[in-house]
Amino acid sequence: MSDNQLSEKTFTIDNMDDLMTLFGNFDQNIKVIDEELDVKTFVRGHDITLVGKKTQVDTAFRAVLKLLDMIKIDRHIGKSQVRYAIGMVLEGSEDLLNDLMSDIICTTYRGKYIKCKTLGQKRYVKTIAANDVTFGIGPAGTGKTYLAVAMAVAAFKNKEVNRIVITRPAVEAGENLGFLPGDLQTKVDPYLRPLYDALFDILGSEAYAKMVERTTIEVAPLAYMRGRTLDDAFIILDEAQNTTTEQMKMFLTRTGVNSKVVITGDITQIDLPRGKRSGLVEVIGILKGIKGIEFVYLSHKDVVRHKLVMEIIQAYDRYEKGKESLSNIEEKL
Repeated sequence: MSDNQLSEKTFTIDNMDDLMTLFGNFDQNIKVIDEELDVKTFVRGHDITLVGKKTQVDTAFRAVLKLLDMIKIDRHIGKSQVRYAIGMVLEGSEDLLNDLMSDIICTTYRGKYIKCKTLGQKRYVKTIAANDVTFGIGPAGTGKTYLAVAMAVAAFKNKEVNRIVITRPAVEAGENLGFLPGDLQTKVDPYLRPLYDALFDILGSEAYAKMVERTTIEVAPLAYMRGRTLDDAFIILDEAQNTTTEQMKMFLTRTGVNSKVVITGDITQIDLPRGKRSGLVEVIGILKGIKGIEFVYLSHKDVVRHKLVMEIIQAYDRYEKGKESLSNIEEKL
């Protein structure tokens, strides 16, 4: 049979719960398979039929088998996981997904398991566990901050550290918050909101409030870190691309005994004033090769937000490469 001729493959899923999880709410997961691989999926009872070009049907079938394996480990899969599984099948590396969802980082206050959703995320989490200082560099939506917070909570619950300290530079992304009413804390809270959101999602607002009261957790602007030594702590610096050279050095030298540090950032989204060099960009060259310090680079493949986020990131990458090529041509002329 030619690869361009219509083909169909019928198979049976005996477990109705597996079948429902595979299809997802309002058949959202199967719609992703149909759209991404240009096939049609039909269901009759427990029988599933895939219709399309032979290569596409074969790919869709392999993707479904891999998703069923994932369902046995985690009863929930979403559209982002379906797209990721399809991508791995297209690359011929779906076997690498076998142990992706087996490790649980921690459990939220609602009882939900937090797990890695991509191989890049798993590499990031393993690197954090194995090193004193980890840099997580990658685009928006790759889970850099959320996974770092989850690792911090897990370390605290396991009594590996006595407190959690999370900070980020208060740099405005093209907006001016200087005229907001309230005291200093009220003014800087908008910068820290993504960190609060991650903590609330994992700990719940009540547990978070108790930890703040006991000073076992602290969320503060980077300027508050000057002059301190942080022992027995899990320390996270978020949005590190917006640190200056001096701020990055200041932060890194706060590290105390038995502390673990995670620095996250996206070097394509620097909001520093023109002429200011990013401390994150600079530190890559300064600290590379030092034992105990590792850099993990996440990519658009690790984006777990809406599909459009991945496409937006890729579009901007193409745009920047195009500008760079044009600049090189202009220099030669």
